[in-house]
Amino acid sequence: MTTRRLFPQYLCEVVSPVPGPKYLSVREHLRRRVAALPELALLPPEPVLCAEYGVSRITLRRAVDGLVADGHLVREQGRGTYVTRPAIRHEYRESFVHRIAGWSSVMTEQGAQVGTTVLIQRVVPVPASVATELRLDPTADVVELVRLRSVDGAPNHVAHSFLPEERYPSAATAEFGEGSLYDFLRREYAADLAHARIVVDVGTAAPEEADLLRVVAGSPLLVVRTTVRDREGEPLLHSFSRLRPDVSQVEFEVSVGGR
Repeated sequence: MTTRRLFPQYLCEVVSPVPGPKYLSVREHLRRRVAALPELALLPPEPVLCAEYGVSRITLRRAVDGLVADGHLVREQGRGTYVTRPAIRHEYRESFVHRIAGWSSVMTEQGAQVGTTVLIQRVVPVPASVATELRLDPTADVVELVRLRSVDGAPNHVAHSFLPEERYPSAATAEFGEGSLYDFLRREYAADLAHARIVVDVGTAAPEEADLLRVVAGSPLLVVRTTVRDREGEPLLHSFSRLRPDVSQVEFEVSVGGR
């Protein structure tokens, strides 16, 4: 029987600290470095990294803690801190081909165990950006619905949805602890969910949001913004979801008609 020994590999590039908040800039630079290394590569000892980046041990540990939490590094007693690879454990997936199907429906169909915690459900004056998306008068009210969504017990994203209160009044009191918001709109209001416009960009986790998603405050998040319209082009609802990128994958499937 042949035994294969794994020899430790060390980071060896010496660089200057990048600009910006100390621990965030150190963490981001370390993230880029470890991404280029094979799994099991060991980080140099703390004093070496502190000297390289010109930071205290507290600042360095805060930076490394973020990479450990995000799955880029692992600490092991007696061995040190070494490189790993964050796994894609579940996906954020909505289907907009032939039908408008929400995340909950699609993930359930794929056999995942979906969890929902309603964080906010209330009627509020429409935010300016939402009024533009929904073509509402600035004095109008909307139902604001904020939900923490999980897959197989692990937090995946925080979903913020806005619906015109005049059009969907019962959304302010309906039970959204499970099931699909899209299915609710079809069932209760015969909503014609025919078209969706999706924009993806990047944000950072605020402290309260970071606690919900189990990431370090300031960590990057994927932001998926969706406006759903009927067949006449009238906007029906607007939402944005803020996702952990280390455990989420956004997939788009586009179907082109015969015209």
